[in-house]
Amino acid sequence: MAKSEKNSTKEEKVLTKQELKEQKKQEKLKAKKAKEKKEKKGGLFRKLKEAWSELKKVTWPTFATVVKKTGVVILVVLIFTVVIFGIDYLLGLLYNLFLS
Repeated sequence: MAKSEKNSTKEEKVLTKQELKEQKKQEKLKAKKAKEKKEKKGGLFRKLKEAWSELKKVTWPTFATVVKKTGVVILVVLIFTVVIFGIDYLLGLLYNLFLS
């Protein structure tokens, strides 16, 4: 009978280890659910607050810098427009030479 008692205690130890693992899993699951619930709380207001705090960190350019960079962009667009229309015109002339 001593052997059967030892076997039953081993089985109990195994069961308790399995139970402990199961309990740890359940605790982790509960903690995860609580964390998700906490993150969802506040929704839109929280997102707006975070966005506002990020906007405070932005270094905004001065008006003069904006005007200069806008002028550069407009100038580059105009130059490329002239180049593309020039190429288009030349290709049109070449096309007309082949047709005549």
